Amino acid sequence: MATAHSSHAHSSLERASQIALVLAHHELWSLVEILDLGRFVPFHLRRSPPPQGGNPELHTPPEHLCAALEELGPTFMKLGQMLSTRDDLLPPSYQRELATLQDAAPTIPFETVRETIAAELGQPLEHAFATFDCVPLAAASIGQAHLATLQDGTAVVVKVRRPGAVEQVDEDLKLLHSLATVASHHSELAKQYDVVGLVQEFDQSLRAELDYLREGHNAERFARNFAGEKMVQIPRVFWETTTSRVLTQERIHGIKVTDLAALQAAGIDRTALSKRGAQIFLKMVFEDGFFHADLHPGNLFIEEGGHIGLIDFGMVGSVDKQTREELGLLLSGVTSQNTDRLVDALLELGATQQPVDRAALCRDLEHVLSQFVDQPLSALPLGPLLTEMFSIVRRHHLVLPSRLTMLLKTTITTEGMAVQLDPSFNLVEALTPYVKRLMLQENSPVAWASRFGKAVPDLLWLATELPLLVRQLVGDLGRGALKIAVQPTGLDSTFNRAERIANRIVLGSIVAAFIIALAVLLSVAHPGGSPVWSGALTIGFVVAAVLGLYLVWSIFRSGRH
Repeated sequence: MATAHSSHAHSSLERASQIALVLAHHELWSLVEILDLGRFVPFHLRRSPPPQGGNPELHTPPEHLCAALEELGPTFMKLGQMLSTRDDLLPPSYQRELATLQDAAPTIPFETVRETIAAELGQPLEHAFATFDCVPLAAASIGQAHLATLQDGTAVVVKVRRPGAVEQVDEDLKLLHSLATVASHHSELAKQYDVVGLVQEFDQSLRAELDYLREGHNAERFARNFAGEKMVQIPRVFWETTTSRVLTQERIHGIKVTDLAALQAAGIDRTALSKRGAQIFLKMVFEDGFFHADLHPGNLFIEEGGHIGLIDFGMVGSVDKQTREELGLLLSGVTSQNTDRLVDALLELGATQQPVDRAALCRDLEHVLSQFVDQPLSALPLGPLLTEMFSIVRRHHLVLPSRLTMLLKTTITTEGMAVQLDPSFNLVEALTPYVKRLMLQENSPVAWASRFGKAVPDLLWLATELPLLVRQLVGDLGRGALKIAVQPTGLDSTFNRAERIANRIVLGSIVAAFIIALAVLLSVAHPGGSPVWSGALTIGFVVAAVLGLYLVWSIFRSGRH
């Protein structure tokens, strides 16, 4: 047990060193400092001041971050993909760059694919499939897909998980939890954005994507939800050749939703198609409470007759009662262009570790809404408006619930694809009936009666206990026993820096005292040619020199010399 623990600790240190090296190589020094990884960075990679005027050939910070996450492997690539959907955390330049991680994974060798399928299905690949294309159809951070046919001739797509992906992801997630805790102590910004909570959410989401059995069940749930919709096709799952590491689904043939020329040549009515696509998404959210959270163009295909085929159900979202209420508050403020209602919704939804200036937040939102005040509701562009709102959310350090940001990001993506198909399409017009229905449901007599019924026990407890609590408070005030604890925050980085400075001063004083003592001893004792004295003095001066060099190295390594 102890051996396993020490092995895990050693592996974590190696991985932390690798992360530090990659971040340093890509000049991501702010992350090195926030994560307290500076001690793992080799001296030759220490931070150097940027050249005056900059170098136009250097990559931008978003490109450096994207390259670093790709270099660090599947876990960090998925982290980048998740962050690319968080408008409340990152500006658009970072989101656009991180979104490219969707297609940046290296391929798995075909022999490895063959071995994985044989081990999982208990039979050679040739027995399970009549044909199997050795060239992958697509490669992702968790696995890759191949075209194949079953023994009865059915065309399928087979997804195979990367070998060692679960073990590597598990190791990385444990380390990410530790780094998030460290970051919360070293950075006030990291604490404000609750990076510990963000890592916990990412942990749950990524572990769900690793299990292809769960993805298969997600696909079947969508198939049940759309069983009465003839214009929607969900690929069938073939469970006899599906495990947690191998997923076999019916192949969807069709035109990519972004291939406008092909849609036009096929005689597809793009206006009707845009409305149909929006209705599918709204049905997922408001009727089924279960939506596809990765609706990018690569996951939608348009079949003959305008049928819409959906694939890739690893990333999904649920809309429970609380999320529906949150969405109703937010969208009601947007569609009614009511600033006060919008501020109330954001303050109720947004988690922050510092006070929020309500007046400043209200002014920022009024400025955004004023750009659309003369436009009728049927022409209100929801995507740009939500994007502007997310920028304000970031500026005021509000963090929205992940389930809501996922839903809003999918909403923006859906509107973007629909507008590309039909420039006159407006999602607000399609959304308004759902929002009105939702607000009516939330404010109906039945809903208020339910809320009141849940509050009755608390009101009865307060009515009976409040006099006693007030009496105790007055008594504590009279005796002078009432104490108020004040916990200063935001000073951790200052204290840590002061401690490092004090340590250097002490070390410098010790080195100086050591050298002076040796000099005094040399002048008083006159050791002459005694080998014992010469050896002792030599050792003393070597120790002093080593301590001095270490002090100089630590100062230069900090980058604040």
